[in-house]
Amino acid sequence: MANQSIIELKAQEVEKIAEKMSSAKSIVVAEYRGLTVEKTEALRQQLREQGCEIMVIKNNISRRAAEKVGYGDLTSDLKGPNGVVFAFEDSVAAAKVLHGFAKKNPKLVVKSGVVDGDFYQPAQIKEIASLPNKDVLLTMLATQLYAPLRDLAIGLDLLTKEESETAEESN
Repeated sequence: MANQSIIELKAQEVEKIAEKMSSAKSIVVAEYRGLTVEKTEALRQQLREQGCEIMVIKNNISRRAAEKVGYGDLTSDLKGPNGVVFAFEDSVAAAKVLHGFAKKNPKLVVKSGVVDGDFYQPAQIKEIASLPNKDVLLTMLATQLYAPLRDLAIGLDLLTKEESETAEESN
């Protein structure tokens, strides 16, 4: 009987983690071996400020949840003491915070992650961390789309002013 209740409890835990994984915009797996409690709490605080959450989950439960939501690529990195970081607001927030923290604390090792449904290796996660957030990227895109129209408007304005000046001079 006790065995069955333990199995059901673990199945519920897998369900809970799978739900978090499917609702997160990104998931990053990082090894925290060697971090002090103070540094771990500082990392948790930085992540919370960016709308992220770090959880220390048994690797077996993490593997089952990842496979359940279709992130089987993550399972190879779920060995050793890992923290699984979920980003719910901004896709690149978890990667940014982890890489910024890892620069000051080299014992934190980013292993891999899933960003917007795609699996990425550590080097790719580092590249993602260097990207601006979504709002800045959209602003940059809007600026690039707006620039040719602005230049055309300025050119047409100068052309009409030039034509009006030549018409006034001929009168």
